[in-house]
Amino acid sequence: MTSAEAIPTQRIALVLQYLGTHFHGWQRQPHQRTVQEELEGVMFRHFHRHVGVYAAGRTDAGVHAAGQVAHFDASGSIPPEKWAAVLNNALPKDIVVLGSAAVDFHWHARFSALWRRYRYTIYTDRQPNLFVRPFAWHYYYAPLDESLIQAALNQLLGRSHLAAFHRAGSQRQHSWVEVQVARCDRTGPFLHIEVQANGFLYGMMRLLVGMLVQVGRGERTLSNFQQIWTNERREEVKYAAPAHGLCLLRVGYPESPFAPEVWWHDTMPQFLLNPLAGADCPGVEEGKPSTANQESSISAIVN
Repeated sequence: MTSAEAIPTQRIALVLQYLGTHFHGWQRQPHQRTVQEELEGVMFRHFHRHVGVYAAGRTDAGVHAAGQVAHFDASGSIPPEKWAAVLNNALPKDIVVLGSAAVDFHWHARFSALWRRYRYTIYTDRQPNLFVRPFAWHYYYAPLDESLIQAALNQLLGRSHLAAFHRAGSQRQHSWVEVQVARCDRTGPFLHIEVQANGFLYGMMRLLVGMLVQVGRGERTLSNFQQIWTNERREEVKYAAPAHGLCLLRVGYPESPFAPEVWWHDTMPQFLLNPLAGADCPGVEEGKPSTANQESSISAIVN
């Protein structure tokens, strides 16, 4: 490779799905399988040099993603929209690139993002379900009152200091988070806790869900929940929900570089768990995907 071929000529943004089950998170770590390592390995084999891949959200071990966004700097003549197919031909089956697009060099998957949206899924039926198990916390030990969980979530709306839900080991200098959406919905045996914020603290969603389950089963009052997070009583937040119930749904930007139809796929985890969900999403009518979108989504997942 010549020095000219090594000079990046374009920045490529990607929308990714991955099953977190067999990954030790997003971020590259020594002697561990990570999503970043798999992507950068493909880049190395293609460019014969290291090419960094940077994500909007650094998901933890076992956490899934339906709409992760990442970027890398490329050289060569591959059209931006073709990178999704190129990568899918080389990536393992538990990572799928849903779309690729050119962005300006000042655009950054992490720092240009306005918000991230996570969903935690709890399966409350006593009967085990093998197909649900990889994507939901099977919690049936006590009834969960979603109205109490929603009332607790309402306390967090706006800009708050959420150090109580911040795991040790983070390099972040502050614990301020602007929560824009916080909701709890039940569909049959599935309880979905969805939070959208400008950023998430290390371990925040899993610690929060662990505390919300205590509220939902009546172990903690709404007043006690408020005292814990407003007074930053981190020592009382002892339980983190299992990683496999958490999914990064989507990342928002001032102007999305991706075609609208790419984002239909970010509803797939909920759609798989509940065929009636997602009726307000592009390409979905009365709870069922249109034929065109169904064919394209199957093609994207299989290939």
